[in-house]
Amino acid sequence: MKHLFLSIFLIAIALNSSEAQNALKENIKSPLTIGEVVIIDSKILSESRTLNIYLPDGFKTSDTLKYPVIYVLDGSMNEDFMHIVGLVQFFNLQMNMPKTIVVGIANIDRKRDFTFPTIDRKLKMDYPTTGGSRKFIDFLESEVQPYINANYPTTNQKMLIGQSLGGLLATEILFKKPKLFTDYIIVSPSLWWDNESLLKDAKMFLGAHSKMPANVYVAVGSEGEIMEREAKMLAELLKNSGKPNLKSEFLFLPKENHATILHQSVNDAFQLIYPYKEN
Repeated sequence: MKHLFLSIFLIAIALNSSEAQNALKENIKSPLTIGEVVIIDSKILSESRTLNIYLPDGFKTSDTLKYPVIYVLDGSMNEDFMHIVGLVQFFNLQMNMPKTIVVGIANIDRKRDFTFPTIDRKLKMDYPTTGGSRKFIDFLESEVQPYINANYPTTNQKMLIGQSLGGLLATEILFKKPKLFTDYIIVSPSLWWDNESLLKDAKMFLGAHSKMPANVYVAVGSEGEIMEREAKMLAELLKNSGKPNLKSEFLFLPKENHATILHQSVNDAFQLIYPYKEN
């Protein structure tokens, strides 16, 4: 009898152990991976910079398929990167957006990287590290884009998304090196920087380029008289530039403020670029 009870006991333990193992198998955990994190040792900036890279579903480096690239300023994981990735995934699923790589450029000092030098004493006092946009633009042109093009199969379509000071930088790039990107989404640009000198010199910058093959989307919400006026002025300057290859759209979103404008404005710009696809 004792042997019988022992046998039953051992069988019960074995069954429980088997059930536990099956339960563990049913609840296996694995990392949720949407892409890669790359550290670039920048010679131009004399520092290491982080790129957060979203790779679309089914991406393979051996594919003959090539992908457009969206470059996101303020691209840290706790900034705008994940918001843009979510919109890209949705618009690929539901709209006419092709599978797209997203490159988020993580910040170290955005006030330094996104602003050009100013002679305004108060700005120099309030923002002592500013004035480094020229180096940062060189970093984008000579290090970031070449790295992405060399390591991922890319098309010629390159979009830049920037808000606030990032919108200021995107505007500076559009004016000074328009061919660096094919598409620009400029959200609530801080064109007040350096007493609006970028706007004041806009016609000079636009006149310096015989061709500006770019699609530009300027967006602003209810963000105060200055920012709203400046964004509208930028949109008007682009619209009336007389450049046949420069196409621009102005998006005014009165229900959005400086904190909420980015997601909705990118969503609305994407709707213009990639309309709903019929089944």
